[in-house]
Amino acid sequence: MTTVNKETLKEQLSQIDGFICDMDGVIYYGSKLLPGVKEFVNWLKENNKSYLFLTNASDKSPADLRGKLLNLGLDVDESHFYTSALATARFLASQSPGCSAYVIGEPGLINALYDQGISMNDTNPDYVVVGEGHNYNYETIIKACNMVNNGARLIGTNYDITGPRDGGIGPACRAFTAPIELATGKNAYFIGKPNPLMVRTGLRMLGTHSEKSAIIGDRMDTDIVSGIETGMHTFLVLTGVTDMHTVDKFPYRPEYILKGVCDIPEAFRD
Repeated sequence: MTTVNKETLKEQLSQIDGFICDMDGVIYYGSKLLPGVKEFVNWLKENNKSYLFLTNASDKSPADLRGKLLNLGLDVDESHFYTSALATARFLASQSPGCSAYVIGEPGLINALYDQGISMNDTNPDYVVVGEGHNYNYETIIKACNMVNNGARLIGTNYDITGPRDGGIGPACRAFTAPIELATGKNAYFIGKPNPLMVRTGLRMLGTHSEKSAIIGDRMDTDIVSGIETGMHTFLVLTGVTDMHTVDKFPYRPEYILKGVCDIPEAFRD
């Protein structure tokens, strides 16, 4: 453990019924499973803990994420995944049933919107929705700006400005949305963490109270702050974008700082 006594950690973990876990930088980094993840998931199952992998990434569906973990040697049912794409689709359907959207993003986002009855529209959409995607380019930015200037509301799937990628750190949704905001003078509404909409939905899916739940993440500005604001226990892991020097830049702190999720099953070893 990095900053916590093993017995203290063990006692706290024993009192937690449900875990919300980020994925990038917590479960895997790019295309590599992080150390101790298999042991951590086995610990969750063996101790009858409710758990949900809740990710700000919008490009993949729960089926895609399950497939990715299977390829990495980890079998997790689709019911244990919730993405910012699903949260965005749910939000738009609740705000404007049957609306249309111009989407900059991958199939995980587009299919989530379709499943909620939201149609694709590249002429006069109700919303411009920005996620992470390979179709992001100057032409799509121009189209998005024109649509927003013509009255479409701007939505970002998540608030991450960067994310872990193979070989380092790359831009994420907020970085992709920024040029549209700057060019139009309109601020996007971001759905994913730290927006409490997504975390509260995760808690309902877990079926646990916030005081008996924990969030595990690698980001202070999304994972940890959302846990604090919803009254959950907070565990920061140092396997993603945050290191100990980064922690000191924020006016709040997590309850626990761990090397990685490997510290959790390790706390129960004699």
